Amino acid sequence: MTLSSQEANARGLAALKAGDAAAAARLFEQAAAADPQAGSLWRNLAHAHRVLGDDPAERRALESALERDQRDISALVRLAESHERNGASRDAMIRWSAVIQLGEQIAAPAPALVEILDHARAYCRTQQAAIARQVESAFGARRAGLEQTPGRRAGAFLDHVLGQRRIYPNQCAGLYYPFLPADEFFDDRHFPWFEALAARTPAIRAELEALLGDPGEDLRPYVRMDKGVSGSQWDALNDNLDWSACFLWEYGRPNQPVLDRCPETAAALAAVPGARIPGRAPSAFFSMLRPHTRIPPHTGVTNSRAIIHLPLIVPPDCGFRVGGETREWVEGRPFAFDDTIEHEAWNDSSVMRAVLIFDVWNPHLTEEEQGIVADYCRMIDSVTDSSAPDAAASAAGAL
Repeated sequence: MTLSSQEANARGLAALKAGDAAAAARLFEQAAAADPQAGSLWRNLAHAHRVLGDDPAERRALESALERDQRDISALVRLAESHERNGASRDAMIRWSAVIQLGEQIAAPAPALVEILDHARAYCRTQQAAIARQVESAFGARRAGLEQTPGRRAGAFLDHVLGQRRIYPNQCAGLYYPFLPADEFFDDRHFPWFEALAARTPAIRAELEALLGDPGEDLRPYVRMDKGVSGSQWDALNDNLDWSACFLWEYGRPNQPVLDRCPETAAALAAVPGARIPGRAPSAFFSMLRPHTRIPPHTGVTNSRAIIHLPLIVPPDCGFRVGGETREWVEGRPFAFDDTIEHEAWNDSSVMRAVLIFDVWNPHLTEEEQGIVADYCRMIDSVTDSSAPDAAASAAGAL
């Protein structure tokens, strides 16, 4: 006698209750054959096979349920549990990850589902950590043997594929130069003058300390928003000396009184092969961050430049993140980064932090390309001055 799917399912449930899992499995197979689109019937069949200890048959039934509905979270959970029980860690991670993805879309999950999601996350973390250890064992020595840039890129690649690192794109508020590498930190080899700059650190720091002893009006808040502008992440720092600056050069204009007070710093900057664009570059300043102050994540103006930091006063508990890489400043050790990649800084210590900051050309630009950028800026500035300032300025962006 041929049973309907409902009749076969009801008899299968009765057989399960009576302890006859084999009969239940036969009845659920009939039910699923009669109504193959009903995921609940495949789940019932999987449960009967689980009671029988037939793991492969259980998984086949659950996969049949998922063929009908990939969002069947009950089937996903039970399939993940099956793979986990049988030590198939890769398949278990794939299924638990799908459970997490679906579960996070549920606004108010039931307590039982919350417990399942907690287990899924813990299992995935454990497996990811095990994979990361294997990757480090297999590739750690190879990475260490690479030069600075390929070593950093290889590390970012491995961290990214392991789900441990986000890759950040350029976000330029002004001029964007296409096809330059979107690298967070530039290789030191691009700046052969770093060693000479580092050697001047004690003298530059001494000049800064003397300047801070009597700064006058040259020390000012770094963030100075137009009146009536508010509601942004910069409100807390607006007109606030928690993040202050003392400019030696600002948009290509020298601050001669400060340069005169800081001859060693002025000489160090003069020795750097930086951009010279009237009204735009260079900019160079001492940047001071008071204790317990944070600079929120933000991006800069143009990827045609590199930003140099020369750390001068660095207490513990200070940090600097560009994209997915966080560094500690080390006094006297300069580095360069692309500020059009999201970055932030903090001083969680009880002492002021101070860094000399200035800009130079992006080292991936050729001299010819530097000339094109500089000449474009000069041309557009002359247009801005003589004809349509608002439209030209908007089109040009800023360097």
